[in-house]
Amino acid sequence: MTDIDLAALETLSVNIENHIAHIQLCRPEALNSMVPAFWRELPAVVRQIDEGSQARVIVISSQGKHFSAGMDLSVFTNMAKDFQGEPARRAERTRRLVLELQDSFNALEEVRMPVLVAVQGGVIGGAVDMICAADSRYCTEDAYFTIKETELGMTADVGTLQRLPHLMPQGLIRELAYTGRNMPSCEAKECGFVNQVFADQDAMLAGVMNIAAKIAMHSPMAVAGCKEMINYTRDHSVTDSLTYMATWQSGMFQMPDVQEAMTAAQQKRLPVYAELYKKIVWHVSQGYKKTDSNQ
Repeated sequence: MTDIDLAALETLSVNIENHIAHIQLCRPEALNSMVPAFWRELPAVVRQIDEGSQARVIVISSQGKHFSAGMDLSVFTNMAKDFQGEPARRAERTRRLVLELQDSFNALEEVRMPVLVAVQGGVIGGAVDMICAADSRYCTEDAYFTIKETELGMTADVGTLQRLPHLMPQGLIRELAYTGRNMPSCEAKECGFVNQVFADQDAMLAGVMNIAAKIAMHSPMAVAGCKEMINYTRDHSVTDSLTYMATWQSGMFQMPDVQEAMTAAQQKRLPVYAELYKKIVWHVSQGYKKTDSNQ
């Protein structure tokens, strides 16, 4: 994977500081709608942060009054233009397109560090798909959530209907999907979809950054293990998940981070942990090459 220039992004702004990567949707004049560039940039950015071990936590927020209006109309227009040709081949091409769109949000689940999202105003259509793939969600009092696709004559296809049933009661998710109604922040908090509701965007960002800072203080290896295990147990039985945990622990449980945690507690200081290794860059002709941070 070739590194992308974070300063040259069209739809996102990125700041990395104190082990926290803050990604902001930065097209407020267009309600942060998800144009084609967004679907390329978001997964590329989060995977680059992960593969380079550039942060221990990712926070996603947006600029402007609304978090995101979801899929931009230009995407639908381009899809409509492709509705031609032999039916089987057209269907196969559409399937690949949907899988590519899904992969943009799968990246939030697949990276090793937790992803926290902080939303305000409208969280509509594709934006709901997006935040469902995050580890934790936070919102302002004026936030509302809408499975908009139903009103547009289609079925949500980028993750909402697959992930929401794991995040809120079945009856509620079905009602939201069938009706396309707005779910206000108070209801989102009551059903457990969001962790906290804040008075305004400034308070929300301050609160979420505080949570991110607490996560970043811990061993990145331990936190990555938590994310891996929680994601795995969501999709498997308790027995299978316990077996996987035992296998994981047989290799991943080592003493340096444990000893550092205990020593730091005794000395009344913050622990200092090594970062996770960067991704190994593979060269077909030369074998693999370790990056500078790998030991």
